[in-house]
Amino acid sequence: MNDKLNKILQKQQKQVTDPEAKSREEVIQLVGFIVSDEEYAIPMLNIQEIIKPLEYTRVPSVPDYVLGVFNLRGNVIPLIDLRKKFNLDSTKQSEDSRYIVMKGENNIAGFVIDRLTEAIRIRQDRIDPAPQTLHADKGMIYGIGKREDSILTILRVEALLKRDF
Repeated sequence: MNDKLNKILQKQQKQVTDPEAKSREEVIQLVGFIVSDEEYAIPMLNIQEIIKPLEYTRVPSVPDYVLGVFNLRGNVIPLIDLRKKFNLDSTKQSEDSRYIVMKGENNIAGFVIDRLTEAIRIRQDRIDPAPQTLHADKGMIYGIGKREDSILTILRVEALLKRDF
């Protein structure tokens, strides 16, 4: 027990003397999902809820990736097809399709995904910044998470929620 206590005390002392050590060990909680054949994730704190597909109403004069709006308990929320937003071929929704309702500081929107994967916990030091070549893509990518057997594209929710329609 003394050895374990010493390790904890050493770790705390290291965090005091090297504040960046704490941020490297910080764990971020994400929700993973599939769009096309790629896995993406967003921070759990930005998710209002995940629901099965609902009926939606088309809205004229919006970009093709905006499917329309839907009513969620009295709130009218825009619905965005992530396949179309990412310039991928669209497909018919399946029984695995879900709407992820994301919230930011001032915006809320629903996003169509192909299927959920899992809740993910990843340390900050396992996330690399988005490659320089990807910054031109409206800054949608927060970073690339390195997992044991794969990599994961972590999306920036505020960029997804930014209204250009």
